[in-house]
Amino acid sequence: MVEAEREALEPKTSIGRSLLRLKRAVVGEPIPIQQEIHERLTKIKGLAVLSSDALSSVAYSTEAVMRVLVLAGVGVLSLTLPISLVIVALMAIVVTSYRQTIRAYPTGASSYIVAKENLGTIPGLTAGASLLIDYVLTVAVSIAAGVAAILSAFPELHEHSIEVAIGAVILIAILNLRGIRESGTIFAAPTYIFVISVFGVIVLGIFRLATGGIAYTPGDLGPHTGTEPLTWFLIMSAFAKGCAAMTGTEAISDGVPSFKQPEARNAGITLIWMAVLLGGMFLGISFLASQIGIVPDPSEKETVLSQITRLLVGENWYYYLVQFSTAFILVLAANTSYADFPRLLSIIARDRFAPRWFASRGDRLAFSFGIGALTILSVALLAIFRSNVERLLPLYAIGVFTSFTLSQSGMVIHWLRSKETGWRRSIVINGVGASATAAVALIIGATKFADGAWMVILLTPAIVFLFLIIHRHYISLARQLSTKEPVCPSGIPPLVLVPVYSLSLVARQALAFAQDLSSQVVAVHVANTVMEAEKIRDQWRDVVGDVPLVIVISPDQLVVEPLLAYVDALLEAEQHHSLFVILPEFVANHWWEHLLHNQTALRLKAALLFRPGVVVASFPFLLSK
Repeated sequence: MVEAEREALEPKTSIGRSLLRLKRAVVGEPIPIQQEIHERLTKIKGLAVLSSDALSSVAYSTEAVMRVLVLAGVGVLSLTLPISLVIVALMAIVVTSYRQTIRAYPTGASSYIVAKENLGTIPGLTAGASLLIDYVLTVAVSIAAGVAAILSAFPELHEHSIEVAIGAVILIAILNLRGIRESGTIFAAPTYIFVISVFGVIVLGIFRLATGGIAYTPGDLGPHTGTEPLTWFLIMSAFAKGCAAMTGTEAISDGVPSFKQPEARNAGITLIWMAVLLGGMFLGISFLASQIGIVPDPSEKETVLSQITRLLVGENWYYYLVQFSTAFILVLAANTSYADFPRLLSIIARDRFAPRWFASRGDRLAFSFGIGALTILSVALLAIFRSNVERLLPLYAIGVFTSFTLSQSGMVIHWLRSKETGWRRSIVINGVGASATAAVALIIGATKFADGAWMVILLTPAIVFLFLIIHRHYISLARQLSTKEPVCPSGIPPLVLVPVYSLSLVARQALAFAQDLSSQVVAVHVANTVMEAEKIRDQWRDVVGDVPLVIVISPDQLVVEPLLAYVDALLEAEQHHSLFVILPEFVANHWWEHLLHNQTALRLKAALLFRPGVVVASFPFLLSK
């Protein structure tokens, strides 16, 4: 039965069938909605899909801290480890807070839902807008950083960085269109290879430091003297950039419904796994960079992680394993955004603050429109910022810490209202989390404002304003459609207007159909000359019969505009209860055949759509093969 229904719904034209075959080849066969529960993630796959953003950030977070500190001189790089420790402590606070969120919202809750339910609509929309911006930036930064890791091993490819980055975004989008479980299977291996290979570098580095097996002197990496004084602002700037390591922490809390049952328990365990792995790798890389004496490459052609690995293992297979696994997980880190951006946008759309089609799932049970929107925005961002991590990072993290703060503040209100078991302890946990993330958001905003954070700060309220405009439209629409005003048939047949280009078979069939619908039928023809008008008038009675014919002379050889003028004249005359326009239209079998027709009916249909009091219908004429 399902196969028969599917065949009945398939396009009948060759162009439609070709497009359908292409779609099936790219994204796969449709998945029935009953199979949705089988598309959910295990903890192993969930860690790969929802934590790749956070885990991959260790590839550039330590370097982000060091690039700020080195401005005050190489000696100041010793502060890298203490700053990293503070960031990991903050991470522990946030993860603990989000475990509380998972407990309170076991069916899944983004910062948008928590803030909207407990703080109000505007705070909720602010959290949602902040997260959406951060998800787009996550894709751009992760892809740019992944390309940078590849270029560290192959510098000769540097000039093609933008093309490689955009290609990677499109590849990730296609994989996500295939469905969440299939993308989780594809992404699991690179994630775990990266984690194991990086921990291997860390363990080897600690062992060699303990045994005195490392002697490292920075090479020709530019001047090592400071160009700026060491100030609290500089230290806070380094801390703010390093907080990029925490982006993606909220993804597991947002994605609780993606897990197999019991969803909340599996999500909570996965969140702990992510925190332990992320904290261990971040501290390990920061420790090695500080102890070995790594200096960030001012030319940005080699990453800090690449320098550490090259020093410890040389340029052998393990070095390339680390570089390629780093590149893969950074590219695949964008998958965290692809898992959460469409889902969050669908929730906002369900609440009528975003276009409704974002709430619709594709036939692979993925939010296809959200995936498409994220892809377009990410590609645009990569092109604008030339796939440069240093230029993108100042825009990063402020959005996610804003959403952290609103979410945790909302949780405080939730516990005060619910008074559930252990609510006092929960208030303390979420209160500390809200205070800490609020302080970090202020630090990031202040230290990164001039470097580009102002764009995010201005864009967030603009998106909130857009959400409110969309919501007002939907509320107005619902009010107009739900009126109880009685609607009864008028008993007056409509005036049916049939534009005819010639006395062809399709025109005659459309006129016959119009006569079946109403006793008031008028044909209208646009002629370029009086001679052409007389010619069609002479043929009219013999070919068509008694249907009235109106001829509009258009010496400018325009067609659509004179027809619209005639329709407007009929509407202004107010002699008819309603106007029904039937448009004869050719339907070609092959895509190239559409190029042979001027699509007048299509243009006229689009224009008449905005004429009140006009009903438009296509009368299709399928060309034989």
